[in-house]
Amino acid sequence: MELRPVPASVAKQAELRRLDGNAFFKKERIGAAIDAYTEAITLCPNIVVYRTNRALCYQKRKEWTKVEEDCRKALELDKDSVKAHYMLGLALLERQEYVGGIKELEKAFDLGRGTNPVGCMVEEIWQSLAKAKYMEWEHSSSKRAWRLQNLKETCEKALAEYHFLDDSRAEHASKDAAHDHSVQLEFLQAIFRKAAQADTLTQVPDYLCCKITLDIFRDPVITPSGVTYERAVLLEHLNQVGKFDPVTREPLDQHQLVPNLAIKQAVQVYLNEHGWAYKMS
Repeated sequence: MELRPVPASVAKQAELRRLDGNAFFKKERIGAAIDAYTEAITLCPNIVVYRTNRALCYQKRKEWTKVEEDCRKALELDKDSVKAHYMLGLALLERQEYVGGIKELEKAFDLGRGTNPVGCMVEEIWQSLAKAKYMEWEHSSSKRAWRLQNLKETCEKALAEYHFLDDSRAEHASKDAAHDHSVQLEFLQAIFRKAAQADTLTQVPDYLCCKITLDIFRDPVITPSGVTYERAVLLEHLNQVGKFDPVTREPLDQHQLVPNLAIKQAVQVYLNEHGWAYKMS
């Protein structure tokens, strides 16, 4: 049902209550801030920021069910609210709903990166997303390792029994049979080592890392010189250090940056296959 516009006097009163809530929040008077935002919501239920501000208060108190409720209401009003997607993602992760939580964090990260790529909130969202992705990988890799070990032990036992039965049929066990058993066992172990490689921590390839931070790319951009950097880091360099390429020292302006979609896709493929790399960023 579409909400009707409220009178200007009511909207003004609601905004004053929001400002009161902000003041209480800064003084860490969370209960008073919640009351102020609740009054603002009662007066103007169609204002997104009143919902997300109250959700932030509930987040401080770790009242995750209420965080989720306010964020879902906020997203009904504005499906592109970065803060609502972000806090909803955190609330779902608290319930160990990794798939839903990560989906919301990814949405918040994409929206935030589009509006303000160098904003501190984008960095905060990325850190939460990377942590969640790593936890998801850690949980999945532990299960995979357990299954692989069980399967490996079962295969080794079956191979040993096969050779025992084979040898028992022969009058004398030959050295060749023992050698065959050893070769097959080594081959079997090599197969399982290969299967576990994706979950083995190594070094992220250099071409997937920013030349300034040495961290894996999140939002890579390429310069006219052909060098790829992390967008936020390069923008910070251009704004604070100078209008030139950090590596080649060639003159460089923000409008010359082009998203490196090939590297971005390569990073995503690598992270999908090596979830442990999220901890490296």
